Amino acid sequence: MRHLILIMSLFLFAPGAAALANDLPPLHENRTVRFSFYSAGLADIIRHNCPELEGRMLRGLRYALALRSYALDQGYTMDDVDALLANKEEEEKLRREIVADLAARGATPGNTEAYCRIGREEIAKDSLAGRLLRDSG
Repeated sequence: MRHLILIMSLFLFAPGAAALANDLPPLHENRTVRFSFYSAGLADIIRHNCPELEGRMLRGLRYALALRSYALDQGYTMDDVDALLANKEEEEKLRREIVADLAARGATPGNTEAYCRIGREEIAKDSLAGRLLRDSG
C-alpha cells in the first residue's frame, strides 16, 4: 500500500480549487475516488505477492493525476485531498476489504499462484487494477 499512497499523494501537488466542498460527502465516500483507490490497492497487493506481475507505475501516476483533477472538478478542495491522504483509518479499512476480497477469490498469504491468477484475470478483464499491472512472466 505504500506505493499506492506514494502515487495517490500526487494529489498534494495540485493548485487549490476555487469551489467549496461544503455540500459534498467526505472524499473517501466518493464512489469514483473509492473505486480508484480500491483498484490501485488491489493492483499493489497483487504485484507484491506475484513475482511475475509488475506495477505500471507511469500509468498509475497518470491515473492519479487524472483522479486528482476529477476530485477538484467535483468541488473538493486540497484540504479535502490532504485529509483523505492523511486518513490512515480509511486506508486500513480499504486494505482489509481488499485482502478479504482476495481471500474470497483464493489468494491468501503464501499462495503466490492465486495472486498471479487473480492479477492475470484483472489484466484480461481490462479492469482498472488490471491496467495498473503488467505480466512479466
